Amino acid sequence: MRIAGRKVTAKTVLLYAIVITVTIVMLMPFAWMLSASLKLSRDVFAFPIEWIPSQPQWQNYVDIWTKIPLALFIYNTSKLTIIVTLLQLLTSSFAAYAFAKLNFPYKNTLFLGYIATIAMPWQVYMVPQFLLMREFGLNNTHLALICLQAFTAFGVFLMRQFYMSIPTELCEAARIDGMNEYQIWARIMLPLSKPALSTLTIFTFVSTWNDFLGPMIYLTKTELKTVQIGLRMFISQYSAEYGLIMAASVVALIPVLVVFLSLQRFFVEGIASTGLKG
Repeated sequence: MRIAGRKVTAKTVLLYAIVITVTIVMLMPFAWMLSASLKLSRDVFAFPIEWIPSQPQWQNYVDIWTKIPLALFIYNTSKLTIIVTLLQLLTSSFAAYAFAKLNFPYKNTLFLGYIATIAMPWQVYMVPQFLLMREFGLNNTHLALICLQAFTAFGVFLMRQFYMSIPTELCEAARIDGMNEYQIWARIMLPLSKPALSTLTIFTFVSTWNDFLGPMIYLTKTELKTVQIGLRMFISQYSAEYGLIMAASVVALIPVLVVFLSLQRFFVEGIASTGLKG
């Protein structure tokens, strides 16, 4: 078979068929969520599925702002996500520069010890963390979540892998020109590491925005809660308002999509250049 002067093999057709099938399967839950957000709660689980509602309930997107303080929850989530993301970019890139380009005693041992914490599930040490935050008087505050999430071993590993690909001679030349380590990091390493920073931004933004367990443990006051905790408020004592839950979920998903689509070009480049592929 030839298309536009190019020979198309059976292997190519099969590959595209598999990719299209996987894409459809991955997108179906999001399509169902969008469809359910325009239905009454009693019609959400009706079978066969009515993908395009005959009577769309646009009122669901109005009610979600009055049934619960959704705007406040989105503000709280945005504040936490932006602060945590910025702090992780700062701390991860700074620590990664030291591990990648500086020489100090036990550097590799410290790096391996720090990276080893990735293998430890958060559930293992979340109780000691909670007790520690309570002793500091940070329980029921956003500052507790910010302090706990400001540092990430994965972010240090990601940035270090990228910095290792930058020639050390570039740093040495900058030192000869009179730059100190802070200037080299800020003026040379950071501008060159946009792909890795974009990748870390996406990972951090998505994980912080979608965090449920952390806010549920540390935040009990309604005025401090995040959007993921707020979604649970649509579950009443006797029934769940699934139509409103889906509508609020669609609204909560929009910032994540915006960030990913804005940085996806750098994301692909960052994954390839930091050695995380394959």
